[in-house]
Amino acid sequence: MFANLPKFVFFTGKGGVGKTSLACATSLSLVNAGHKVLLVSTDPASNVGQVFDTDIGNKITPINNVMGLDAIEINPEEAAADYRERIVGPMRSILPPDALRSIEEQLSGACTIEIAAFDEFTALLTDNELLTRYDHVLFDTAPTGHTIRMLKLPGAWSGFLEAGKGDASCLGPLAGLDKQRTRYAAAVDRLSDKDLTRLILVTRPRPSALNEVARTSKELAEIGIENQELAINGMMPQETGGDSLAEALLQRDKDALSSAAPEVMALPRTIFALRSENLVGLEALKRFAADAPDNLGSAETIAMTDQGLPTLGAMVDDIETPGKGLIMFMGKGGVGKTTMAAAVATELAARGHEVLLTTTDPAAHITETLAGGLNGLTVSRIDPALETARYRDHVMLTKGKGLDDQARAMLEEDLRSPCTEEIAVFQAFSRVIRESSKHFVVMDTAPTGHTLLLLDATGSYHRDIVRHTGDTTGKLVTPMMRLQDPAQTKIMIVTLPETTPVLEAAHLQNDLQRADIEPWGWIINSSLSAAKTQQPLLQKRAQSEREQIAKVRDVLSKRYAVVPMQAAEPVGVEMLKSLCETATKPAAA
Repeated sequence: MFANLPKFVFFTGKGGVGKTSLACATSLSLVNAGHKVLLVSTDPASNVGQVFDTDIGNKITPINNVMGLDAIEINPEEAAADYRERIVGPMRSILPPDALRSIEEQLSGACTIEIAAFDEFTALLTDNELLTRYDHVLFDTAPTGHTIRMLKLPGAWSGFLEAGKGDASCLGPLAGLDKQRTRYAAAVDRLSDKDLTRLILVTRPRPSALNEVARTSKELAEIGIENQELAINGMMPQETGGDSLAEALLQRDKDALSSAAPEVMALPRTIFALRSENLVGLEALKRFAADAPDNLGSAETIAMTDQGLPTLGAMVDDIETPGKGLIMFMGKGGVGKTTMAAAVATELAARGHEVLLTTTDPAAHITETLAGGLNGLTVSRIDPALETARYRDHVMLTKGKGLDDQARAMLEEDLRSPCTEEIAVFQAFSRVIRESSKHFVVMDTAPTGHTLLLLDATGSYHRDIVRHTGDTTGKLVTPMMRLQDPAQTKIMIVTLPETTPVLEAAHLQNDLQRADIEPWGWIINSSLSAAKTQQPLLQKRAQSEREQIAKVRDVLSKRYAVVPMQAAEPVGVEMLKSLCETATKPAAA
């Protein structure tokens, strides 16, 4: 599958691109060539055990029926919980409850999980005695350049925090790392050694996934991790059978690759075709590793019969009832939040309502998506880069005042965290949210529940609103209060009918519920089950969606809608409105 692999191989990329499948198949290929392999997963959505039909967990475990392959699954959530307790435990008898809650919330975000997972697998990366047992160690997911840069910075993190000089996003999670710095330095050295380590950037032929690997590639190259390779997974096969949807999807994939960053496309790369089957079980994995022909079966046995899936149009009927309010679309990148937000905003405006559609997604070409105007619809954009720059300048001016050079460097690095952008953007959001008391406001993207809780716990968010409004009466309705009120705000979670996107959306919902924000509805986008196709591969993939659709329907959501996979990108008012039709497109007969 991949040639001349070194000792350490990292598979990284956005959720749902197929990192685990490629890591498992590569492990199998190496074992078949006579190598001894350890497969390490730090992916919270990991299904390595399911793929190999082996109960793995957080111990090194031989894989059933695969001589020479061992695996271990590091649960990032459990690692983060242990990590938090190591930091917070000694403080429980010292600090008051409010202070403890604030610290625990600072340690509950994505940065803590990322650092805790890194803490776990650096132990494997630097255990020389363990590593002599294996020819190759493969890691399913890898740390970001941001985390590695933070771990390379000098200075005493704890002393910096105890002096009250840092409070934003990642300095809290780093408070317990000082004792492990020697081990981390050795791990970073190994990551940077091109003879020892290769980073495989896994992507789908989609603009969002390609943009993510371009960013990751550049970020890691800047800190010396340059031995990189590109794996393009899930490319639509050339054999479309004349099916219009299959032909459109093939052209979409080609267009995405042709517009990808030249630096990424210049990397050594391997392309893996889209397959009809889920890569679960040893036999399916062997077929994938050997690039065996897809077993599609007959059209009669795989014909789709899904009918009556709830539509986006029916959901808009319920959204419309109050005549005003905030509708906020949330979800991971690449699931179609911008398109769904634009479709709902367009439909509401077409029904005669005044609607403000706003976005903070730098990749959201909202104007191009609308491709024209509509009476009653106003579009605005919150520029994340501009808002983040303003926020960083403000923090450096206030928190950074009087710090020495080392402390300022640490604060500057902390402010490069993705959490910083969320906080800055939410401050801009707060200026727009108030308009939802007069008409519909549709927001594309929003901060996570962790960010909302962190802002609320520290009081910075309330102080910011008071500063902007001048209200000191205590009667102010803050954005947090609006978000928690279902009569004023409808949170829409957008996902795809695939295992990892649904799992990530479920984690997002849990995050919001911790902040007492209950999502109003779920939208399952780009569903083949709801589309019309005669192409056997697409029909068989449609069958595999049913489990995830049922999970959303029965377990995760109070209400949901399913939007069919589109043959063409929904651009323009009429195409966006068509997504809100009151009946799903018929499935293939």
